Amino acid sequence: MSKLHITQEALLQEITRFYLESHDFNGISVSQLAARFGVTPSDLIDQLTALIRRKLVSVVFGDIHPNPHIRAFPDELEESQIAKLSTPKLDHACAYPLSKHLEKVVDRRLYEEKPYTLSLALGTPQLEFRAFDISVLEYYRNDPRYYYDNDDIRGSISVRSEYYETDQMADSDQILLQTFGFCYDDDLNRAVAVFVRYLSDLSPEHQQIWKAKELEGTYHLHPDYYRNSILGEWGEGISIFDAFLEEMRIINQMAEAMGRPQFFRQVFQEGEKPREFGFMVRPTLKEFNDFVLLLDKMISDNINLDFFQNEVPYEREEIRRDGKVIVRPKGTLSIMDDWIHRKYRTDDWKPIEEMLETFRDIRKKRQKPAHAVNENVFDQKYFHEQRQLIIRAYQAVRTLRLMLGNHPRTKDVKIHEIIRDGKIWTY
Repeated sequence: MSKLHITQEALLQEITRFYLESHDFNGISVSQLAARFGVTPSDLIDQLTALIRRKLVSVVFGDIHPNPHIRAFPDELEESQIAKLSTPKLDHACAYPLSKHLEKVVDRRLYEEKPYTLSLALGTPQLEFRAFDISVLEYYRNDPRYYYDNDDIRGSISVRSEYYETDQMADSDQILLQTFGFCYDDDLNRAVAVFVRYLSDLSPEHQQIWKAKELEGTYHLHPDYYRNSILGEWGEGISIFDAFLEEMRIINQMAEAMGRPQFFRQVFQEGEKPREFGFMVRPTLKEFNDFVLLLDKMISDNINLDFFQNEVPYEREEIRRDGKVIVRPKGTLSIMDDWIHRKYRTDDWKPIEEMLETFRDIRKKRQKPAHAVNENVFDQKYFHEQRQLIIRAYQAVRTLRLMLGNHPRTKDVKIHEIIRDGKIWTY
């Protein structure tokens, strides 16, 4: 067939047919398109140029995102696409129909109850993300049939193997969300971010669940999630929660180097982090109090008295009103306080006093809800209060690690450069 007989409409029809009939809304390679019409790729340049100018077709060359067979991002400028048509990049390029055309030809009945699949069918780039109220994660976090992983930068959701393809779980609930991340508005209000490509893989029932939680407004991807998922680069830091656990592990290693028992009775290795030890998925007073309880258990309840080797009293005497002397056990924070002031020497006590005050304040916050009945209040302020609390808690354990790091026997304890350089994400 002569290229003069290949109309723009015929090209557009073939590009559209391939896109809608492909498994993942793929683009058709220009080489494959040319072969179907019995011409060479260069014979299609004029028609493709016209379709690009009419905003009916875009061409992806694989030089921005490595896979030209998916339209991952918004299109390059039209003139840039047109210029590349006359380069060797054409041999690896793929063509896609655009929303201006797809809005007219897509049968929406094929995508009933599947809003994100419909969005792709209508030409949305696959790595465009949507923002969701963070409470959408509750459904999966609280259901033991799902494997729910979340490091406060990225996460994933899948069905646990013992429930996969069993009658204990409806087929519609056996979903996989390969990756999700987090995003923020200009006030650092936290939301869940998911690329449309992965939302489209959810069952119709779960697409509806997520659609009901979708947020309007402008949100920005977490910088490290953007690096990992869009740029394909390693992240620059770790979440403050993971940094907190790493500080605990280093402190225990330092205790061992000092010839003492571990400072913390339990540290949490990879895969052992409590599900609730992360940013809250619902900003309620109850969830905030639950977080405070967990944090205190990980700190004051977790201090190993054997570390102090009876170098300070573990009990104190109190005189009752009747004059009788009674002996009471001292709390772990009091013992720690006494030990530090007896064993440690410094010209600047301010960081250490702030550390001790933070630990005591967490204990007080834990005790308060235990003695009062509080309404389960919903308020975005609890997100921000939790963030400030974990920042203080992290600074406190870091101070403890720096203090033990002054001991001559701890100089060879290795500290990861991310921790050493303070590359910690606090949001």
